[in-house]
Amino acid sequence: MSLRNKALTHMINMFADGLPRLRLVLWDGSTFDFGGEPLVTITLSSPSLWRALLQGNFFRLGDGYVKGELTVDGRPEDIIGVGVKLAERLERFRALGALKLLTCFRLRQRSFGEDAANVRRHYDISNDFFRLWLDRRLVYSCAYFRNGTESLDLAQEQKLEHICRKLMLRPGESLLDVGCGWGGFLHWAAKNHGVQGYGITLSENQFSEAKRALAHFGGRVSVALQNFKELGDDLAFDKIASIGMYEHVGASAICVYFTKMARMLKPGGLFLNHGIIAGSKNGPSGGAFIERYVFPGGSVSPLSTIISEITSAGLEVIDVEDLRPHYVRTLTQ
Repeated sequence: MSLRNKALTHMINMFADGLPRLRLVLWDGSTFDFGGEPLVTITLSSPSLWRALLQGNFFRLGDGYVKGELTVDGRPEDIIGVGVKLAERLERFRALGALKLLTCFRLRQRSFGEDAANVRRHYDISNDFFRLWLDRRLVYSCAYFRNGTESLDLAQEQKLEHICRKLMLRPGESLLDVGCGWGGFLHWAAKNHGVQGYGITLSENQFSEAKRALAHFGGRVSVALQNFKELGDDLAFDKIASIGMYEHVGASAICVYFTKMARMLKPGGLFLNHGIIAGSKNGPSGGAFIERYVFPGGSVSPLSTIISEITSAGLEVIDVEDLRPHYVRTLTQ
């Protein structure tokens, strides 16, 4: 029996208690089906990827996917399901914390230039690229589904309104949107709740689009190409929204970030922080793959850490909501 066939036999035995419905296509054209009629097809172009699969080397697999050496075909929900089963069988979940050793996060404060470079590397690819898969308002965070049958456009509008209601926005109030993206939330809040809005971003493409989209509000809504660290301490807002922003500041700057938000909030004001969290205290804060290909310089923290940092900044936590189920629906739209 060849080494490859021995490895395949090992793989079959490993999956005996719950085979994922997977088709595996190897570099020489050999095809192997597991678990009945396949829902997902993984094609490997080299033996090194086969070794990475057996070893649970997620970084190598992700790197191969980006380089086109590994392809995955199937519905998003089936791909996720098969991926979870593969990881369970390879007993890698317990070892995910080790991926922290591969991250490139620096434990010092980054410069303004580094912050800008990290953001632009991700967001300044092209606005046309993001229009291919985001909703018409270019909202780059999970949508909010009330019944699960909504279109992505409607679900994102529901999410924007959900945030406005949590912030209890009133006409004439001043609203800061930190990391305002392409201006979708500011537009919704100004149009439907009559606020005076100010948004900041480090992405040149986002800034140009947001400025264009918000121009008809005149001086009531404005945006700036600006780092949150540059916001003057003399500024004060009734409400502050941070939607998918804290992840970009880096682990070493979370304390600085929330302290800055607290200092710019008027007494009695409300601050909403919407972001991704780590699944456990010792869970991964990103990983080498995300650092290299997705969000350079970013990190996520467990909920306990976020709450601790927010309260240490002098803010009181009055509401926490888990939107994880909405992410799944958003990704499958």
